[in-house]
Amino acid sequence: MTLTPQATDDDGSGVPLGRLSIDKRFHGPLDATSRGEMLSARTATPGSAGYVAIERVTGTLAGRRGSFVLQHTGVMTRGAPQLTVAVVPDSGTGELAGLSGTMDIIVSPGKHEYDFRYAFADAG
Repeated sequence: MTLTPQATDDDGSGVPLGRLSIDKRFHGPLDATSRGEMLSARTATPGSAGYVAIERVTGTLAGRRGSFVLQHTGVMTRGAPQLTVAVVPDSGTGELAGLSGTMDIIVSPGKHEYDFRYAFADAG
């Protein structure tokens, strides 16, 4: 995963707004790449911050080819994280049409792993 910092919006209020571009590679049942954008805000209180991100994932999932969009919403309150990563409804294309699901990001030193729980709508 590569996060590339973009211009920061710091108006001097003590809560700068950051922006990052996302380039990611998934391996396993989800064999894909993703590109996206992340916006963040970090407060003066240690461990308190928030972020939102959108990333388009393109590749194969369980042998089906297409793309879909993930939406991230994350909040950290004094070090206690809350994170939701979900497939944007009706964003699946190609053989991934009808995809729904959520993803957990498991952070360990030097790497991120993903637990993706997903389903496909009944095509009938």
